[in-house]
Amino acid sequence: MHPLATAICAGVAVAAVVAGLAALVATKRAKKAEHELHRLRGELCAEQHAARHDHLTGLPNRRWFYGAGSMLVGTTDRPPLVAILVDLDDFKRINDTFGHRAGDEVLVTVARRLAAVAGVGLVARLGGDEFVALLDLPPGCGDRSAGRQERLTETAGRITDVLSAPVRVPGGWNVAVRASIGVVTVAPGSDLDEVLERVDAAMYQAKTARPAWVPGRRTGRRDASESDGWFSADGQRRQVRAVAGDEVTWSAG
Repeated sequence: MHPLATAICAGVAVAAVVAGLAALVATKRAKKAEHELHRLRGELCAEQHAARHDHLTGLPNRRWFYGAGSMLVGTTDRPPLVAILVDLDDFKRINDTFGHRAGDEVLVTVARRLAAVAGVGLVARLGGDEFVALLDLPPGCGDRSAGRQERLTETAGRITDVLSAPVRVPGGWNVAVRASIGVVTVAPGSDLDEVLERVDAAMYQAKTARPAWVPGRRTGRRDASESDGWFSADGQRRQVRAVAGDEVTWSAG
C-alpha cells in the first residue's frame, strides 16, 4: 500500500478510536449525571415528606393537616364529613412510669388504630398526644338530624372500641389507653378553624366528664392490677370516653 494511503488509514483508525473513547466518556458522564439527578430527586422527596409528616407516627403533621383539611372541609360539592379529635389523658404519666419508649409505642399504636378506622380519610398528629381526623360520614344519614346523630354515635363508639384496647409496651406491660374524644359532623363549605373549635368543645366535654386520675402504686410486677392507674392485669381495661355532637356521650370503661 502506498505510504500516503497507509498514513490516511492509520489516521482514520486513530480518529475512530478517539471518537469511540469520547462517546464512552460522554455515556459515563450522562449516566453519572442521571444517577445524581435521581439521588437529588429522592432527597427532595424525602425532605418534602419529612416536612409534611410526623417523624414518629408517620402521620401528616399539623402543617399538612391545616392545608389539606382546609380544602377538604371547604369544598361545597361533597357529602358531610365527621371530624374527630383525640386527646390522650394523663399521657405524661406513661413516660414518667414506663419510660419514653413506652410512650412512643402508645403514640404509634394510637395513630395506627385511628388511621385504620379512618380508612381513606385524613388523619394527622397535631402534636404531643393529640390526634385529629376527617372522614366521610357513614352512609344512610340523609338529612334527618336523628339519623345523622345515630351515625355520629356509631362512629364515636367504633373509635372508642378501637382505641380502648390496651397497648403492649417495652418491659412487658399492658398499658390501658385513656383518652377523651370529640366527634362532630362537618357540613359542606365549612371553615376548618370553626370545625376544630366545635370538635375541641366536644372533646373537652368528654374530658371533664371523666373522674380524676388516682395514682396507682407500681409493684414492679408485670401483672400489676392497680384499679386506678395505667396498668392492666387482664388486658381488658378500657378508659376511653367520647362525646358525639352535642347530645350523646359514649364510653368504654
